[in-house]
Amino acid sequence: MDLDGVLSLRPHRHRPVLYSGVYHSSIHYQAPRALLIAMALRQRAPLGTLIAALACFAFALALWETAGRWRRSILVLTLLVVTFSAVMARLNYFEWMFHPIAGPQFLAQSDSKLDAKEMIMAVRLGTDARAYPISQMAYHHVLNDVVGGVPIAVTY
Repeated sequence: MDLDGVLSLRPHRHRPVLYSGVYHSSIHYQAPRALLIAMALRQRAPLGTLIAALACFAFALALWETAGRWRRSILVLTLLVVTFSAVMARLNYFEWMFHPIAGPQFLAQSDSKLDAKEMIMAVRLGTDARAYPISQMAYHHVLNDVVGGVPIAVTY
C-alpha cells in the first residue's frame, strides 16, 4: 500500500496536500500569539461566564418589578440560557460526544474487508504504516496509537 500523498505529516508549499479526501493548496497555521490568546481566553472562560451570569441576574432582578407578564417570561428564558451557558463553560462536553477507541486492532491489507473506494487516513513513520477508515473515525473522532514507536493521536 503506497501511503505517500494520502496524509502528509508536513505540508508541501508547492503541491496540494490531501486531507480527509479534500485537496488543500495552501495551509495557514494559527500564529503562536493567536494560539496564546485563544488558550488564555479558554482558561478564563469559566470566570468570565460566571461574572456575566451574575451581571445578567442582577439586571433581571432590577427589571423584574417593572416588567409585565410577557417581559418576565422573556427574562426567565434569558436567564435559563445564561445559566446553561455558564454551566457549559465549565464542562468538557467533547468528552460526551467523542469516545476514543481504547484498543485499536489492525489487519494486514490483504485481510482487510474495506471497500477499495473507502476513504482512509494514513500515517507512516519509518517502516510502520497505519490506515484509519474515515467511516470509523467520523464516529469516534479520536484514536490514540503508536506508529513506529511514536505515540500519536489521530483525529478527524
